[in-house]
Amino acid sequence: TVGLGNISGVAIAIYRGGPGVVFWIWITALIGMCIKFYSCSLAIMYRDADKQGKLQGGPMYYITQGMGSRAKPLAQFFCIAGLVGFLGVFTVNQLTQTFWNVVDPNVSIANWGEFNWKLIIGILLSIITSLVIFGGLKKIARVATAIVPFMVILYFVAVLFIMATNLEQILPSFKLIFEEAFNVKTAVEGGFWGLIMLGVRRAVFSNEAGLGSAPMFHGQSKTKEPVQEGLVAMLGPFIDTIIVCTLTAIVILLSGAYLEAQNDGILMTLIAFEKSLYGYGDILLMLIVSAFALSTLFTYSYYGVKCLSFLTNPKIGKWFNVYYIASITFAAIAPVAVVINLIDLAYALMCIPNMIAVLYLAPKVNKEMKLYFSKRIHG
Repeated sequence: TVGLGNISGVAIAIYRGGPGVVFWIWITALIGMCIKFYSCSLAIMYRDADKQGKLQGGPMYYITQGMGSRAKPLAQFFCIAGLVGFLGVFTVNQLTQTFWNVVDPNVSIANWGEFNWKLIIGILLSIITSLVIFGGLKKIARVATAIVPFMVILYFVAVLFIMATNLEQILPSFKLIFEEAFNVKTAVEGGFWGLIMLGVRRAVFSNEAGLGSAPMFHGQSKTKEPVQEGLVAMLGPFIDTIIVCTLTAIVILLSGAYLEAQNDGILMTLIAFEKSLYGYGDILLMLIVSAFALSTLFTYSYYGVKCLSFLTNPKIGKWFNVYYIASITFAAIAPVAVVINLIDLAYALMCIPNMIAVLYLAPKVNKEMKLYFSKRIHG
């Protein structure tokens, strides 16, 4: 799940909360590992066949099966919130912003104005995504998805190179994070507690712990061991947030980019890469971001389809894709603040029913966990 949340999401957090927000992102990630364990274990414990007979898992299923039919409104509430939360609007917005900042088409191509260029990008992304989803051009999706692991490695190499060439700045950057994490006089809206909440929101955006998307994915696993699946799922928040987000944050801090960027997310990371990689880092980051964004756009509608299918039926559920495509153009031209607030609200609404279910059903996971480790220890 490494993606734009790890690159631009961290930049947005640092812009709004300063370096100290990174510490609270770490704390949330550690809690998120526990949430992922419980929720993904539940996804295997409570699976059900949909109206087409396909095995499905996720919050809507462990809510209705684990908590009983009376809890179905909770599952429906989750799915309704998911119809907004599972749109790819942040991905589109930041990809568009990346192209605008790096290519600067007003200068390099034609002076048509920022709004018009972003509208064109949004329409092109809508067409490409619709060709993949509706037109059956699965080869494009497979190529984009296949490129992602290579781009992840490339991102790691680039970040580690930047850190290696700025070794003297690494410890001061970590020191700055810890000093600012407990700054009760922080200028963040909401003060010290506002800083903590900002860290929580951006961490959830990075690793999706608590949202319910991971259980929907892990619920399709062929394993019959819930605890084993839960343990595997714990790696997600650790890799996404503890490792990747930290690397991004350190590059932003040691480069000084956090002192000069505006509030459009990805720009801060682009500045950090450009300053640290001899003027070409922003182009490299644009290529990496493009691969992440396209692979996400081609696949993310899957979750929304599952939500609408649960609310109605699989045949109607596929219509989510039409709404999903329409949201792409809107996301390209919308201000980043609007997109972030929309997704933050949807994520909060999704977390409420999911976390109620996870906490309610946690004792059953604990019981399953004791049996699992007992078998492992005693053979």
